[in-house]
Order: sequence, then structure tokens, then C-alpha cells
Amino acid sequence: MVGSVDSCVLAGLDVRRVHVEADIARGGNGTFSLVGLATTTVKEARERVRSAIRNSGLEFPHTRLTVNLAPAELRKQGTGLDLPIAVAIALARAHKAPPPHTAFVGELALDGSVRHVDGVLVAARGLRRLGYERIFVPAEDAAEAALVDGIEVVPCASLIAVVNHLLGAEPIAIAPRGLDPPASAAALEHDLAEIHGQEEAKRALEVAAAGGHHLLLSGPPGAGKTMLARCLPGILPPLELWEALEVAQLRSLLGELPRDRPLGWARPFRAPHHSVSAAGLIGGGGGLALPGEISKAHLGVLFLDEMAEFQTPVLQALRQPIESGRISITRSGGSVSYPARFTLVAATNPCPCGWAGDGLRSCRCSQATIDTYQRRLSGPLLDRVDLQVAVRRVPLEILASEPTGETSATVRERVVIARRRQVERQGVLNAQLKPARLRQLAGLAPPSRRTLERWSAQRGMSARGFHRAWRVARTAADLDGSDQIEEHHVLEALGFRLQDVAA
Repeated sequence: MVGSVDSCVLAGLDVRRVHVEADIARGGNGTFSLVGLATTTVKEARERVRSAIRNSGLEFPHTRLTVNLAPAELRKQGTGLDLPIAVAIALARAHKAPPPHTAFVGELALDGSVRHVDGVLVAARGLRRLGYERIFVPAEDAAEAALVDGIEVVPCASLIAVVNHLLGAEPIAIAPRGLDPPASAAALEHDLAEIHGQEEAKRALEVAAAGGHHLLLSGPPGAGKTMLARCLPGILPPLELWEALEVAQLRSLLGELPRDRPLGWARPFRAPHHSVSAAGLIGGGGGLALPGEISKAHLGVLFLDEMAEFQTPVLQALRQPIESGRISITRSGGSVSYPARFTLVAATNPCPCGWAGDGLRSCRCSQATIDTYQRRLSGPLLDRVDLQVAVRRVPLEILASEPTGETSATVRERVVIARRRQVERQGVLNAQLKPARLRQLAGLAPPSRRTLERWSAQRGMSARGFHRAWRVARTAADLDGSDQIEEHHVLEALGFRLQDVAA
């Protein structure tokens, strides 16, 4: 007697189909063999499945039982194969064919209940692309899987409920598909209106938000760098549906999706401590690598406070994902690729004591110490940062007065309009424009071109820096509602790029 069902295993955000076959043969005295390149967690399914079947009131075969996980060359890991193994055994005993275009994912408890597994949203989206029409998942993961359009989700509370459903005794109701509407804007914890002065830094935040540009803030302690950075999420628009699903996929893989509201609309904001390892920042771990902080910040903000305190290899690992918007990681279990399209906001002091260039307090660091400290931020890394702003201390008499600046809501309106112009014109934000598309869609008038070329040549800017300044100028024009990049837009972009943030 042979029973079979389909399931899957995850390799990062990729879904690999697994065909589970259970063969009940004569003899063997209750031997349970599991074959098909299974890792330890999958091999342990034998004991979970045996207990779950017995404690569900079903009969476990007393003869030889062999379960094959095909394809045999694919490494199987995780606990999501418990449920399909148990269902294949039950179908084999009942001499029943598997339901067509159906897959099963779930972990079993010893009492037969079906437990949560990580990555159900990823599995549901991948199985839908593979042509499956129905998926059985743990009941607590049903809302997550139901975010996927075009696939029926059957919530499974227990193994016996699944078997009764398949045998036609007690059908299980399909989980309703419903997307939570975007929540109304909550009160901001950090509002630009509360920042006194710092007009240049606030303008840089607006440009960064509008075009997806990276930003470095440098200045003495207490100047407001961290508060400025934490204001950035408040001027960003909420996620679009496709963006929210991409972010939810990564959170699902890590088991971080809320059960009641699996889809969120706020953009991620990640602020790892400067002691983070390279694996923690870009992703890693044993076997197949899991997403790191840069992927958790996908479509949102990655804030590196005290950037010069991060380990040099950690910072250098950012260079490739900043350019490509993806990170590919190879570990012992294989290679995986995760999206990492984030806006980098970094804050740093100009020197170890923090007071270099300050007008009120003198710096205690030697020039050699300052040079060593600033070399932690390598030239190739800084060349990838579009906006570099020196943040000065605000006089105390100004701090005691009522702030008079614009609110985050007002700035966000301009950001939303500028982003809409970019998407309608080119389909992506300006920061993602390749040089060919930049020339085609963001042409420079002769005066603007001469200004950009002259200043770039005089300051020795690299080709990368030249194009990044060009993109920033295009964003400044979009914020002004201008179809043409004027000379003052170019000068503003160069001003953000050519100033000495360490001064």
C-alpha cells in the first residue's frame, strides 16, 4: 500500500517541491524507515509522527513502513514535513489517492495537534507559482497563508481533523482571504517639527526620502543626529501592497509575523548596535543562511548609529548590497539570495572624542588619532553615500524656544508627490536608475551639465559619485515639481556631496 502527498522545503525565499511517499509492506515488525537526504530535524519526525498518529485515535502500521522524500538529492530540513508524512501514511492505510494540486505543511505535536512553522507565507506564494491550488497549513498560520491570492488555504488544528476532511467525514472550512486595510496614521514618536534649526539636515532627509538616497550625518555628540535619523520613517509613505508582501515574506521566514495582523504597512526601521557581526548584519547562520539586518530593513531604513564604531569588515560587507539591492550568501547548506533595497542613514562623530571642528569645545584627539578613526569609513563606502551632511550644535537659547519648523506630515506630502512622479516616469526611484536610464530620463540642460562636469572634475569625483550626484539633482527637481534639472538643483546635489562632514 502506497500513499503520497506533496509538500515543500524552503531555500531562503525559494520553494522546492517535495513528494512524500509512504509504503506499508508486510513484515518488518513495525520498522519505520525515513529516506531522502533528511537532516536531523526531519529524521526526528518519525517519533513525532508515530506518537501523533496513535494519540489521534488512528492506527499506526505494525508492519514495515518506509517513507521516501523525493527528490532524493534535495536536502530536506525543518519540521514542516511532519504533517505531510502523517497524511501520506493515513492515505496509504485508507487506500485513498491524494487530492490533486494540493500541498501540506505543518509540524505535529505528540498529541496530534498541528503547530506553527516558519515561512508559511513564503511556502504559499511559492506553491502558487508552481501551480498548486490548495494548501493545508497550521491553523495559527492560516491568516498568513491567506494573504496569497489564487490558492485555497485549509487551516489544520489537528491531524485527525485533516484525515477526516480528506476522507470526507468532517470537511474543514476554507480560511477567508482578507487584506487588512492600511491603518490610519498613528501619532509619530519623532516629528521633524520638534527639531530646532538643522535646516540643511532636514532638507537632506527630505531628499533621501523622496529619491531613496543614502545619507551620512556627522557632528559632535548631542547635535541631533540620532533624532534626525529617527524622523525619516515619519516622512516616508506607507508600503504598497506588493511591498508589504515582500516585507512580510522575510518576516515570515524568521517567524516574526504577528498572528492577528500578518500584513503591516509601516516601512521597516532597523537600528543594529555597532557590535553586530557581519552575519547579523548581512545574514548568516548554520546550514542555509537566514536574512540579516539589511534584509529586515528591505524597503525601509537601516540606521547605523556611531558608524565609525562598527567593525571594518562589517561595514565593507555593505558595499555590494548597497549597489545591487540584494545579498547573496553561501554557507554549508547552499546559496541563498535575499532582497536588501534599503535606505542607509548613518551617524558618526568626527573623531573619537567627538569635538573636532566644534566651535565651543576643543578636540582632545591628535591628528593621527583622527585620521585612524575616519579611515574606518573607507573611500569606496563613502562614495556610495549620496548625501553627506555636517550637523552643527544648535545654540541653547534656540533650544529653549518653541520650534517653528514644518511637521513630518507636511514634508511627507511633498515626498509622496515626488515619488509618484518618479514611478510614473521610470517605474523606480531615482536612486535605482542605471546610467543608461539616467541619461535617457534625466537629461541635463547645457548649463546644468557644465556645472556638474566642472565641479566633479575639480573635486576629483569618481564616475559613481558623478552619477549619484546627478540622481540627487533629479530628486531635487522632482521635489520642486520641475521637469528640467536646473543649475541650482545640481549645485544643491553637489553641496551635499562635496562638503567635508568631518570638519
